[in-house]
Amino acid sequence: MKTRVTEIFGIKYPIVQGGLAYLAYAELAAAVSNAGGLGQITAATLGTPEKLREEIRKVRTLTNHPFGVNFAIAKHDNGGNYQELLEVAIEEKVPAISLTGGNPQPVFDRIKGENIRTLVLVAGVRQAKKAEELGADAVMAVGQEGGGHLGRDDIGTMVLIPRVVDSVSIPVLASGGIGDGRGLLAGLSLGAEGIEMGTRFIATKECIQANEKYKQAIVHANETDTVIIKKTLGAPGRVLKSDFTLSIIKREQEGATYEDLKDVISGNANLNYIYNGNDVEGYGWAGQVIGLIKNIPTVQELFDGMVTTAEKGLSRLDSIIGEQASR
Repeated sequence: MKTRVTEIFGIKYPIVQGGLAYLAYAELAAAVSNAGGLGQITAATLGTPEKLREEIRKVRTLTNHPFGVNFAIAKHDNGGNYQELLEVAIEEKVPAISLTGGNPQPVFDRIKGENIRTLVLVAGVRQAKKAEELGADAVMAVGQEGGGHLGRDDIGTMVLIPRVVDSVSIPVLASGGIGDGRGLLAGLSLGAEGIEMGTRFIATKECIQANEKYKQAIVHANETDTVIIKKTLGAPGRVLKSDFTLSIIKREQEGATYEDLKDVISGNANLNYIYNGNDVEGYGWAGQVIGLIKNIPTVQELFDGMVTTAEKGLSRLDSIIGEQASR
């Protein structure tokens, strides 16, 4: 597969693994990169420059392919300062970085002249145009089906992707509701030049940080088993439905403030579930794509299946369109 995304980032397949707070570390990132995609490690939840440097070097012992470092620049749960973490990424000469949340301009100002490729996660046309203006190599446009933090406008992937594609000249990756080869082919059909996936990569063998209970919940849930929390706080995020997350929504509806909710929406509450399997005092991010996830493969098996499915889908479309064209 050759698109501008594969050319810019030096990868075989235009598939990027999401930042996945607390989960996107060396083993997963290397597995994705070895399979032909762009794996990433998450900087924010590592917290300290020393830990990030260690993780970057660990990735390099596991793969000789390009990888990225994700910076969730709006928030650092472990108290880390993203500028300090960014300096480590620059010093270690990472091939790529991705930026989610917050204003990316200071990052672009700092890395100007450095040989680092850049991706920016966006949820609308305005953000995509701003990212292009700042010099982003590509944008990842996430529809409201996605897991984790989302845009505030509830725009679905099917509409968002062509809107963003029509609005910028840099490559666009489709994100939100994508977890197999059909989603890959659909994203390319909508004008994107690649895809980003988050939830699908949690349910893989190499996502070793994720508790088995979390993975099994993703596999056995269906597309109606997610809800959005923090909407009243202006920071909507899609999570697995549970008594815990439904209680958060109820409190929001009753007028709870951030201060009222900060303990139950914190990174620690997230860790309670994704690391320890405690769904009474914690939650896990997940997108609607859980309805399509039925197994826990290796990353290589996942990629092989996606490519095969995409090829079959393309053949099907060729036969449909070819038959119509010959009439």
